[in-house]
Amino acid sequence: MKLKRVIEIVEGTILTSRMDPDLEIKYGGAMDLMSDALAYMPPGAMLLTGLKNLQTIRTAEMADVTAITFVRGKVPEPEAVQLAEELGIPLIKTNFGMFESCGRLYQAGLPPVPLTRR
Repeated sequence: MKLKRVIEIVEGTILTSRMDPDLEIKYGGAMDLMSDALAYMPPGAMLLTGLKNLQTIRTAEMADVTAITFVRGKVPEPEAVQLAEELGIPLIKTNFGMFESCGRLYQAGLPPVPLTRR
């Protein structure tokens, strides 16, 4: 699924200045435990989370996450946005909760992260 479609589905707001709307998102995974993100997120996946700190961006970098969507209207710290800009990781904010965001994306055809450890 293209990133621009993800943004439409979750009625998202782009938080980073550089973004390729045709970036391919292979899977969606919702996690607030960054240890789970490291264990389960395959390359090319989008992380949906409510954690808005610098560690979230660092975890995404290590897991080769393609994009991050912050749920419940959360906006990451300025340092986190700056780091995401430097790493080329698009950040999106949605006002929907985690459950609804995931449901919308799943219903639109975004596959879930496989439940196998990396």
